[in-house]
Amino acid sequence: MLRRRYRRITSFFARALLGLFFWEVILPRLGLRFLSNRTRDRRLVHLARRYRTLAVSMGGVLIKVGQFLSARVDILPDIFTRELENLQDEVPPEDFAAVREVAEREFGRPLEAVFPEFDPHPLAAASIGQAHYAWIAVPPGESAGADSLEGAAASGEAAPPQRESVPPSRVRVVVKIQRPNIEELVATDLSALERVGGWLMWYGPIRQRANIPALLDDFSHSLHEEMDYLQEGKYAEQFAADFAEEPRLLIPKVYWEYTTRRVITLEDVGGIKITDFEAIEAANVSRRAVADLLFESYLRQVFLHHFFHADPHPGNLFVVPLEENGAAGRAFRLAFVDFGMMGHVPPEQREGLRQMAIAITTRDAARAVRAYQMLGFLLPNADLELIEQAGVQIFERFWGKSTQELRQIDFREVREFISEFRALLYTLPFQLPENMILLGRAASILSGMCTALNPEFNPWWSLIPFTQLLIEEERKSGWEGLKQELRSFEQELVRLPGRLDALLRQVEEGKLRTRNPELTRQVARLERSAARLTAAIVFAAALLGGIQLYLAGFSAVSAVLLILALAALWRALRG
Repeated sequence: MLRRRYRRITSFFARALLGLFFWEVILPRLGLRFLSNRTRDRRLVHLARRYRTLAVSMGGVLIKVGQFLSARVDILPDIFTRELENLQDEVPPEDFAAVREVAEREFGRPLEAVFPEFDPHPLAAASIGQAHYAWIAVPPGESAGADSLEGAAASGEAAPPQRESVPPSRVRVVVKIQRPNIEELVATDLSALERVGGWLMWYGPIRQRANIPALLDDFSHSLHEEMDYLQEGKYAEQFAADFAEEPRLLIPKVYWEYTTRRVITLEDVGGIKITDFEAIEAANVSRRAVADLLFESYLRQVFLHHFFHADPHPGNLFVVPLEENGAAGRAFRLAFVDFGMMGHVPPEQREGLRQMAIAITTRDAARAVRAYQMLGFLLPNADLELIEQAGVQIFERFWGKSTQELRQIDFREVREFISEFRALLYTLPFQLPENMILLGRAASILSGMCTALNPEFNPWWSLIPFTQLLIEEERKSGWEGLKQELRSFEQELVRLPGRLDALLRQVEEGKLRTRNPELTRQVARLERSAARLTAAIVFAAALLGGIQLYLAGFSAVSAVLLILALAALWRALRG
C-alpha cells in the first residue's frame, strides 16, 4: 500500500465529512440553520474545487468518483457539478516512456514491431489507462475504420500529420494502455474508501439504508474487471452482438491480435464528444434526438438484454454525424466506447424492474410499491400504505413534467408535499441493494446526461412507448399470471380458519393489540425531543458550572463538568 497516498485521501474525506456534519447537522440542531443555508453555495464550490485538485493530482479511483458526481446535474447544484464537469479532460497523461514499457512488456517485443506507426501523443488520458492513435495493417479487402474517418472529419478533429501518407492497406486504430503500477494505486484508493465507508456507517440514517462495505466490495469487483482488457474485449463483442440489428449505434471492433490483459486495440470510431454541445449543434445534429436515442438504448440494454454499459460518462460516448440530412437535422450514430465497467441485471430483479417501468408509465402507485419490494428497496419496517399514498401524490403533482418544469415548481407546492408526508420523509424507509450499485450509478449518470443534452428532457413520456411493449408482453402472459393468483388465493383460504381461530383466542384472552404506525412515530418523536431537551439543559448547566469552577481555580472538578457537558452535547445532537 502507498501509505502517503492513503493518508492524503483519508484526511481529505475526514475534513470534508466533519465540515458537512458541522454545517448540515450540528448547526441546524442548535437552531442555526440560517447560517448553514447562507453559506452553502460558497462551501460547496470550495469543496468541489478541493476535490477536483486532489483527483487530478492523484488520478486512480478518485477520477471515477468525480465523474459520477459531475454527471448528477439533475439533483446536485450547478455550482458543484460545474467545478467537476471537466475532470475527465484534466487527467494528466502518463509519460510515454512508461506507457511504452508497459506495452512492450505485454507484447514481448518493441512497440515498432507491433504497430507500423504509433502516435506518442495521447489521444485521451483516463483514470486506469490512456489512449493513443496507431496504424495497423489489415488483409486486402477488409474494411475497418470507414465510419471513423467520416466521424473524425465531421467533428473537425485535427488529424495527425502522418495521416496523408498512410497506405490504403493500413487503418487507424485506438490503442488503450494501462498506467504503470495501476494495481497498487487502485488497491490503495479502495482501502482508503473502505475506511471512509466505515466512518459513514457510524451515522445511523446511512447505516440503516445502505451496506457501505458491501457496496464498496461490488465497486472493487467492477474495477478489477475494468483492469482486465481481455474481459473488456469480450464485453465489447457481447454488447455489439446485442445491437447488431441497430444501425443507429456504433460499437468499435476489437483487434484481438493486438490485445492483451493490459493493452486493448479498438476500431477508431471518431465522432464528437457527447457533451461538446457547440460541436453537435454546428454539425446540425439535434441534441434532443441524441438524448432520446441515449435513453432508448439504455432501456433496451436493461430491460431486453439485461446487460448494460455501466460507465456512461462523457468520455465514453460520442456522436458520429452521417452524410444524410433530414427535416429534424443531420443523421448520426451514437458510439459507445470503453466496455471495462459493464453490469448485468440478475434474473431475480428483472421482473421487479419491469413492474417498476409499467407502474411509472401507468401511474400505478400500488404496483410501484410491489416493485420496490421485489427489488429489495424497502426496509423491513416500511409503512407500505403511507409509501403508496405518497406515490399517488407524486404521480398527481409531478408526473409528466420535464426536468426543467420540475425545477420551476413553486416551493410552496413542495413544502405542502413535505408537510403531508413528513413522517415518511423523516424515516426514509429505503435502501440500496448491493447488487444494484452499477445500475443505480448508470441510471443517475444517464439522468444527468440526458438533462444536459436536452433541458426539456421528459423521462416520463420517453418511457411510454417502451413500456407499451412490456404491457403487451404481460397481457400475453396474463393466463399464467391468473393461474398464479388463483393458487395464491387457494393457499390463503387454507390458512384462513387457523388465523381466525388465533384471532378469536386473542380477543377472549384480552390480548388483542392494534398498531397505529403514525401514532407510534409521533410518540417516539416526542420522546426524542424530550430527551434532547434534557440533554441540552444538562449541557448548558455543566458548561457554565465548569467555566465558573475553572475560573475559581478548581481545575479537576471543572474538567469533570466539561466532560459531562461534552457528553450531554453529543446526546443532544444524536437525538
